Amino acid sequence: MTESTRPLAGRTAIVTGSTSGIGLGIARALADAGAAILLNGFGDAKAIDELVQELSTSAGVKVVHCPADMSKPAEIAGMFDFAADKLGGGVDILVNNAGIQHVAAIEDFPIEKWDAIIAINLSAVFHATRAALPGMKARKWGRIVNIASAHGLVASPFKSAYVAAKHGVLGFTKTTALEGAEFGITANAICPGYVWTPLVEKQIDDQARTHGIDREAVIRDVMLAPQAAKRFTTVEEIGALALLLCGPNGQSFNGAALPIDNGWTAR
Repeated sequence: MTESTRPLAGRTAIVTGSTSGIGLGIARALADAGAAILLNGFGDAKAIDELVQELSTSAGVKVVHCPADMSKPAEIAGMFDFAADKLGGGVDILVNNAGIQHVAAIEDFPIEKWDAIIAINLSAVFHATRAALPGMKARKWGRIVNIASAHGLVASPFKSAYVAAKHGVLGFTKTTALEGAEFGITANAICPGYVWTPLVEKQIDDQARTHGIDREAVIRDVMLAPQAAKRFTTVEEIGALALLLCGPNGQSFNGAALPIDNGWTAR
């Protein structure tokens, strides 16, 4: 994009869980459109420093990193203070993407894993949105994009906590949309099918152990079996959809749950 066609120039965005995978793909799309970016997530400190520099240079925007733990409300609140200090002004765009997964039968599901998945995949969406809304309302503009899942629309066995959390994200998104509409704020949820990310790669090994089959069988017979098109969605495709929702052509999307799942939920 040229400077004159960067629709998010002057905007500031927080993208949680954005040091890799879907979050990084979204952060790249928003940065290329002109938004200053706060990356969030864990990882090797040197690699993250290099990522911040690379993204800032390639997109020509200010990029910072905050390692806030999305399971801790106080650290989430501190992330917004950090963004205001390092990027200036308020947060115009919030992308709630951070997530974790665990696969097990309900009766075997570890309680601590349930609590962690609900905290990071659902409660963190509330805490971050709660922190973002006052500034967005004051400025009469805001964009909130919650990364849900096809599992926010349909269920699968052995993913009780994840399915529960993602269904909750969709309900919370609708409520946020209703409360924010009169202030020029939109809230929408993106519902991907399987996207090739480090999280999904880990799920392959977990599913292989659960089902007692090899990796290729997991991909063919478990992961992509529900999809009409037998392919993984790319992070670039998710980034493009997030950019649409945050840009000038996205203002009429509000409270929507948008599948990008190769026909999974069309069945």
